[in-house]
Amino acid sequence: MALTIGVDIGGTKIAAGVVDDTGALLATTRRETNASDPSAIEVAVTDAVAELRREHEVAAVGVAAAGFVDSRAGVVLFAPNLAWRDEPLRAELAQRTGLPVVVENDANAAAWGEFTFGTARDVDDAVLITVGTGLGGGIVVDGRLLRGHVGVGGELGHVRVVPDGIRCGCGNRGCWEQYASGSALEREGRDLVASGSVFAARLVELCDGDPARLRGQMITQAAGEGDAAATELLSDLGRWLGEGMASVAAVLDPALFVVGGGVVEAGDLLIEPARAALGRQLTGRSHRPPIEVQAATLGNAAGMIGAADLARIRS
Repeated sequence: MALTIGVDIGGTKIAAGVVDDTGALLATTRRETNASDPSAIEVAVTDAVAELRREHEVAAVGVAAAGFVDSRAGVVLFAPNLAWRDEPLRAELAQRTGLPVVVENDANAAAWGEFTFGTARDVDDAVLITVGTGLGGGIVVDGRLLRGHVGVGGELGHVRVVPDGIRCGCGNRGCWEQYASGSALEREGRDLVASGSVFAARLVELCDGDPARLRGQMITQAAGEGDAAATELLSDLGRWLGEGMASVAAVLDPALFVVGGGVVEAGDLLIEPARAALGRQLTGRSHRPPIEVQAATLGNAAGMIGAADLARIRS
C-alpha cells in the first residue's frame, strides 16, 4: 500500500496528513502559516513532513497551495493571501524533503479529493464550489482536472455576475464571490443588524448589538434555531450560488455540483435554495436531466486527501 503525504497550505495554517490509497487519513499534523515569508512556509512544511515520516514510510508529497499554480512546473505564480510570486515551490520542497513533490491549486486538490473518494466519486464530470471567506472552484471534466493554459482555470469566484457590482479583492467589480461567499453572508447580516429592524432581533442578540462582531457561524446558528432573518440570509446566498451554477453549467454541463467550505455547515438551508435556483435558470431545463447539487463529504481534509492522491498518481 503506497502512502503519500498531503499538505494543504492556507493563509493561516498548514495542515498535513498521511493518506493511503483508499483516501483514508492515517495521521495528521498542523503548523502555523507565516504568510509574509515564503522560506518560513517551506520550513514549516518540511518540519510537518519530517514529523509524519517518523512513523510512516511515504513515497511522495502533494501540496495544495492557495493561489494561481502552474502545476506542470510546480510554481505558484501568485497568491493573494501569501507572499508567493513566481515561487518555485516544488523544487524548494523537493530539495528540503528529499521526496518527489507535486504542487496543485488548493481548490483543484479538493475537487480531486471529492471526485476520487468523496461525493463525486460516481461521476466523470463534476464541479466543486467551496464557499468560505471567498468562493473557490475546482473542475473535473471527463475524469481529468481542468487547469487551463497556465494553470489558473477554475477560478469561479471571479466570474463576473453583476456588471459594475461590488468591488472585489481581485480589483474587478461584480465577481461571483462578492454575492456567494461567507464574506457576502456576513456583509448582508451586518447591514441587517445595523438597520435596526426588529426582524434582526436574534442576530442583534448574538452579536451583542455590534454589527462588526457578527460572524457567519452566528447566522447559521440562528437559522438552525428557526430564525426567519437568518434563514432568509442563507436562502439569498443559496440563490446566488444556484444562479451562478446555471451559468457554469451552460459551459461545462457537469453531472454534479459539490458544495464545500465552511458555510456548507448550514446544510439544506443553503443547498435547497441553490438547487431551486439552478433548476429555475438551467439552460434547456425542460429537455435535459436536472443537475444534482450535493454537499461535500471530505470536509476540510479534501485538499490534503486530493493532493496526496495526485502525488501518488504523478510521482
